[in-house]
Amino acid sequence: MPRVKYSVASRRRRKKVLKLTKGYWGAKSKLYRIAHEAMMKSLAYAYRDRRAKKRDFRSLWITRIGIATKNQGLSYSKFMRGLKVAGVAIDRKILAELAVNEPAAFNNLVNLSKENLNSSFK
Repeated sequence: MPRVKYSVASRRRRKKVLKLTKGYWGAKSKLYRIAHEAMMKSLAYAYRDRRAKKRDFRSLWITRIGIATKNQGLSYSKFMRGLKVAGVAIDRKILAELAVNEPAAFNNLVNLSKENLNSSFK
């Protein structure tokens, strides 16, 4: 049976790790063992934060919508309830964009929500 040498595969594996840790400070980008630990940690953070990013953005949108509705004398939850009763199907991302960039259009939605809130309680 022929002898198997691992040098090509192991060199390729080490170079891949060092390439991924390029730009890290000090030994984290130079020494394989330390670079490998840093790479594993960074990949774990990346996996975790791809999920956390969705939560963070939703929270940001809700905050922006809440502030804009407070300025119109309405709470966030009542605003969203009014839109639901009105049958308006705009997601929070677009509502937040309207609140920041198109205040006139957002005010129209707030007024629509207020009207439908009043009519739903009668």
